[in-house]
Amino acid sequence: MADIIQLLPDNIANQIAAGEVIQRPASAVKELLENAVDAGATEIKLIIADAGKSLVQVIDNGKGMSETDARMAFERHATSKIKNIEDLFHIKTMGFRGEALASIAAVAQVEVKTRKPENETGTYIEIENSNVVKQEVCACSVGTNISMKNLFFNVPARRNFLKSNAAETRHIIDEFIRVAMAFPQIFFSLTSNGQQVFYLEAGGIKQRIVQIMGNSYNAKMVSVKEDTDYMNIQGFIGKPETAKKTRGDQYFFVNNRFIKSAYLNHAVNTAFENMIAKDSFPSYVLFIDIDPSQVDINVHPTKQEIKFEDEKIIYAFVQAAVKHALAQFSVAPSLDFTLNADIQNLDAVSKPFTQEKKETVTTSSNLYKTFTQKNQAHFIEKNNTSELKHWKEFYEHESSVVNREEKEQALLYQQQTQVSPFTFHTFFQLNNTYIVATTNNGFKLIHQQLAHERILYERYSNAAHNKQMPTQKTLFPATLELSSADAALMNDLLNDLNFIGYHIEPFGSNTFVIQGTPADVLQGNEKHALELLIEQFKHFSSDVKFSKREKLIRCMSRQQAIKEGQPLSQQEMQVLVIDLFNCQAPNVSPSGNATYIDFKEDYLLRLFGK
Repeated sequence: MADIIQLLPDNIANQIAAGEVIQRPASAVKELLENAVDAGATEIKLIIADAGKSLVQVIDNGKGMSETDARMAFERHATSKIKNIEDLFHIKTMGFRGEALASIAAVAQVEVKTRKPENETGTYIEIENSNVVKQEVCACSVGTNISMKNLFFNVPARRNFLKSNAAETRHIIDEFIRVAMAFPQIFFSLTSNGQQVFYLEAGGIKQRIVQIMGNSYNAKMVSVKEDTDYMNIQGFIGKPETAKKTRGDQYFFVNNRFIKSAYLNHAVNTAFENMIAKDSFPSYVLFIDIDPSQVDINVHPTKQEIKFEDEKIIYAFVQAAVKHALAQFSVAPSLDFTLNADIQNLDAVSKPFTQEKKETVTTSSNLYKTFTQKNQAHFIEKNNTSELKHWKEFYEHESSVVNREEKEQALLYQQQTQVSPFTFHTFFQLNNTYIVATTNNGFKLIHQQLAHERILYERYSNAAHNKQMPTQKTLFPATLELSSADAALMNDLLNDLNFIGYHIEPFGSNTFVIQGTPADVLQGNEKHALELLIEQFKHFSSDVKFSKREKLIRCMSRQQAIKEGQPLSQQEMQVLVIDLFNCQAPNVSPSGNATYIDFKEDYLLRLFGK
């Protein structure tokens, strides 16, 4: 019998490996930008066309490559960063595994022009399907100019899995921002289809944050800076009033590498405890500098998830640093939240935050002392109040607070006069969250938020898919200034927003004018409602692939629905219950959760053994 196990040809092996590293155009953007940073560039330009599907080009003024290095760079596991196994545990550069360029060359057509400062001429290389098809001497600037064209041209099945241009562009912008945020001392620009999206002058981290997130952040940031012998942390956190209902502007960098860590997010969120609503998330851009041997950055192909040698120390340090920053800048109340209200109103409590108070804050905390006294980082005292066992629960609750006027207007808008299929006798509210509606043979326990989401979803859906929803003109049109990333999203959504009742017009760079809103959005609140809608759309998650309009309708329903904890009048409860049971699918919310539970008389009798 013939042998059946064979080695894969190099080009196929490279395509398989590419699937781990290059999942979409944004993956290539990340790798190419990081290579440019590692090359010591002071200027990096990113140019994309067709959301990166037809072109991703990165031009840098770094140290460039020799003719041999330029060709070797596209071999698998070719790297200038690792010469022995010990180097793997002391990595401070961005790209190091020697897979990115080989992976890109396996699934795209690549052109490279590169020149070292000491050379008069450069090298031009053209690669297709992992094969060098052309190599010659060329005239070019110092640095590297690399173009990736026609991604997945030789793997059409992978190309079919790419999302819309707008979605892929947002992923590219996310990756661009993460690299640009980490290196404010470098000039970055992003051009998409000939239009400039970002032009980021070199400067400090605060300047870079404002350039990316918008001018509104300039006066809303608090500086964080703590240095110890174990690790350093610096950056900025948003003041409590900048907290949002969705996790948006949150950036963690470890040794200048962007990471995702729900664990560290929770450390920051708990530092804001009692200062922001429980369903809100603070903004922050924080940089942790730590000995590379204390972290493992190679646990994930994209290197965005890392492992710390001692996670509890990192958690406690981040939490303490943020708390200290808030206290120093008089943002956090400097008293125990459990104090009697009369005591909190005393004159002594309301006096300005003096130098004496500042010194008290920085010296009274044992946790703070452990981080500021040399060689004390590992001697953190156990504190039962900072137990971490329930930290994941923080992320499981997502709702937003709407004021009572908006709630009443949304609930009573277009009050229906249809007769409910059930006869209800009485209504009363339980814990300001549930409505108990009694019937002839028992009662129904209705979740007010989920029920209202179902009502609004069907109303918006019927209007948006059958005819354009009514728009109410705003008396004083509001101007909305967005970040470049959000502005790109807004431009993509304008047509669908129009269908659900918004009338929005572009007004210069990253600015829009809200001329009209859906009829049930409270006048004067249209700017906040639209900002929240955009945030919810960006972070919409579902196993089902929905159209943009469907996602907007679902986000709108969640945003405008009354929330848990809001008291309702008898009339409001009655309208909500009758509207719910006139829906086509009254028993489930748009997200698939039950809107009510039926307690029938025979079931209640059985509960008591009758």
